[in-house]
Formats: sequence, structure tokens, C-alpha cells
Amino acid sequence: MIRSKIIGIGSYMPTEKIENSYFLDSRFYERDSTFINRSSESIISKFEAITGIRERRYASTDVCASDMGAMAASKAIANSGIDRESIDLIVVAHNFGDIKHSGGTRDMVPSLASRIKQKLGIKNPGCAAFDIIFGCPGFIQALIQGDHYIRCGEAKNCLIIGTETLSRVTDASDRDSMIFSDGAGAFILQRNIADQSGIINSVVRSDAGEEVDFINSEGSNNGDTSELHYIKMKGRKVYEYALTHVPLAMKNCLDNSGHKIEDLKMVLLHQANQKMDEAIIKRFYELYGIDKLPENIMPMNISLMGNSSVATIPTLFSQVLDGTLGEFPLKRGDLIMMASVGAGMNINAITCRW
Repeated sequence: MIRSKIIGIGSYMPTEKIENSYFLDSRFYERDSTFINRSSESIISKFEAITGIRERRYASTDVCASDMGAMAASKAIANSGIDRESIDLIVVAHNFGDIKHSGGTRDMVPSLASRIKQKLGIKNPGCAAFDIIFGCPGFIQALIQGDHYIRCGEAKNCLIIGTETLSRVTDASDRDSMIFSDGAGAFILQRNIADQSGIINSVVRSDAGEEVDFINSEGSNNGDTSELHYIKMKGRKVYEYALTHVPLAMKNCLDNSGHKIEDLKMVLLHQANQKMDEAIIKRFYELYGIDKLPENIMPMNISLMGNSSVATIPTLFSQVLDGTLGEFPLKRGDLIMMASVGAGMNINAITCRW
């Protein structure tokens, strides 16, 4: 049996730490441009209680998404021990391309994958490089793409990257701007026939009816519609959608893997919102009649890293492995799940033997 095994992980955490106090002088508005007549302190306090976010990371002004992706990729390659010229495929997940500064132009041509291939100095013309735009689930979708290439014999080594500078597409007059952050992470997938380690199966769901604009781009909440590039989110709609569909998708994925819920050692969820993620994992286990969660089942880093979209899962996994998040014991052969939800609306999940 051919499987795609994760043999290398790397991440890039931006150096600028932005605490919640950074937003104390902000003036926040509703989406209908109505001023929120409450103190910034009370708005921030409620925001932290709901999302769990205390601080986040922003990329420095001289760093773009492709730069971060290249740095994370370089670490993943080094961690894997492979020759970078042996990479057959590079897939980069992002949603906004390279943006040089807040409000800057979204630069997507050439693809970030091509730029990262150049930054890594990979000369091999047989190494195909392309981007994928799939909302926050983009990184998992890129993993699925790499897995398919390996299973059908088109690749042996794949470089999968998620990179984003959401701080440059946020509206300072929108409370939701405090959610978003920057970062990058990368995996090396390798063809594996020696054992049962690797990606077992996956599920994907897309709802593009009324859900299509639950997360989109619009003008500023303060009434300035001259720039339509700000990321916007209908928070309640996203929350309800995620709680309704993500646990079911996760159950579908696990059930189709042939494994039992008791076999699962760790769940890596997209770091969107602490309360939402906690509700998702709780509802997932309840689908199996389990009320009490196993210990250390779901590591989280959103309190210090914020929501960096496609970068949350690879950066989270990187921190789990290097011990940054404390004791989350994981050994080779353990069964793990990764799952994400985001703009589209899209959902995906993977079961994998580590």
C-alpha cells in the first residue's frame, strides 16, 4: 500500500508580537458603519473571552508571504533530510498573495509557489509548482493534493506550504481585525511503502449557496468603500456553520479510515476561535457518545499566535513537536486527525498515522 508520510515539518513565526493592548486606541464600527459606543477596553475584554486570543504575530515590513513560506519550507527540508532537488511538487496554500504593506496590492503572478521555488534555489524543471486558494482549509487541501500525486505515482517528494499575511488585509475599524495574524508552515510528504505511516484518507465539503459570503472581502466598517480588499466575516454564521458541519465531517473521515475513536491520539484543528474549536471537538466526541474528552487530545496555540489562516495547522504541529506548547506526547505510529473550516465555505479533514 502506498501512503504519503510526513517526514519533515518547518514553520516561520513572525517576530512582531502584537498584544491586545495594541488596539486600545481603535474606534470600532459595526458592518453597517454604526459606531460601537463602548470603550475599547470592554470590546477587547469580550473579544479575548470569546476567542482566547491575547496576542498575535505580524510579519515585519520587509517580509512577504512568499518570504515566510520559503523560510518555513527551508526548515522542513532540513528537518526531512532530503535533497531539495528531489522535490517533485510544491503546492502553496494562501488567499491573498504577496502584499508588501497594509492595504497594498495583492500580487499573485507569478504564483507564490514559483517564487518560493526560486527562493529555495531549486533548479529541477520537473518540480511542478502551483498555488491553491481554498480559504483557511487551504493547507489541508494542499496536503490532499500532494497525497493524490504520490498515490498515483506522479511524485515521490512533495513540499506543502501554507503562508499568509492577514494583518495586511484587515480593517482597523472592525473588531474582527484582532483575530487575524501572519505566519507560515510547511510539510514534506514522501512516498511510503515500508510501513503503515502516512495519510490514510480525507474528506472535503464545499457549500457555496448563501454560505459563499460568510467570509469575503469588503470595504471598511467606518464607511470608506474606496478599498474593497478587507477580509470580512459573519461571525455568528461561521460559528453556526462550523458547529453543524465540521464534527460530522470529522466523524465521516475517521469512520472511513477504519479506525475507532479510541485509537485517536491527537486532533489538530484550524486555530480559528478558542470557544468554537472547543465546541467542535466536544460535539465530535459526543457523536460517539463520549462526554469527557481524553487528556491532551487537542493542542491549541491561538492565544499567542492568533488566526493565521492556512498557517495555523502546520505552525501548531511544529510547536507540538518542539515542546513549545507543553506536554503533548506523540510518537511515531500514533493516529492523528487534522481538520479545518473556512471561506467557501469549505471543510476538510485528514486521518493520518504519524
